[in-house]
Amino acid sequence: MRYCYDHPRPAVATDVVLFSIREGMLMLLLVKRAHEPFAGAWALPGGFVGIDEDLETSALRELEEETGVTGVYLEQLHTSGEPGRDPRGRVISVAYYALTPSDGLHIRAASDAKAVAWSALEDLPPMAFDHEKIVNMAHQRLVAKLDYSTIAFQFMPQMFTLSELQTVYQIILREELDKRNFRKGVLAMSCLERTTEKRRNGKHRPAQLYRLKSPGRVEFIK
Repeated sequence: MRYCYDHPRPAVATDVVLFSIREGMLMLLLVKRAHEPFAGAWALPGGFVGIDEDLETSALRELEEETGVTGVYLEQLHTSGEPGRDPRGRVISVAYYALTPSDGLHIRAASDAKAVAWSALEDLPPMAFDHEKIVNMAHQRLVAKLDYSTIAFQFMPQMFTLSELQTVYQIILREELDKRNFRKGVLAMSCLERTTEKRRNGKHRPAQLYRLKSPGRVEFIK
């Protein structure tokens, strides 16, 4: 016997804030909407959840379909359920934030995205729906997790120097860090291992390269 609900069923969507460090700045990937509502406006990659689809699968699918990006670190952020946030009707959105290194990343507009582009967090264009609010929450979460986790390592390539890692922290925090204290704290982490390779930058002496013992995993350090 088929059960009929007396209550209306709101639509459920997922949206993704994809961060990367590019050109010395914290940037996020935006799509230009091809259809109403907000046709021509910039928005986060996202869309409606399929009836037989779980939330994380929906978020990853929408990210790939609209931007071509796959293989990112993904973490659930916030659920937006304010009435009126979507002019099409009652839509509840589960937001995620994703992090990825910039090397080897290729983007393309697809699905219902008219265009796709990187935007600096400091210079966001007007955004559709409540997506600017979601972006601000994602940045706050990212900053908070720097203090007690290895979240920043998700921005790093396979091998990196401690100076490169410090630069990532400084970009996210928007402040300078003491080099000696930073190195001491990072080297105390059990998630890093020293490689046998070094990298020379300009006329400076070669810098030691490190890598993560468990790439793709965020660990708590406090």
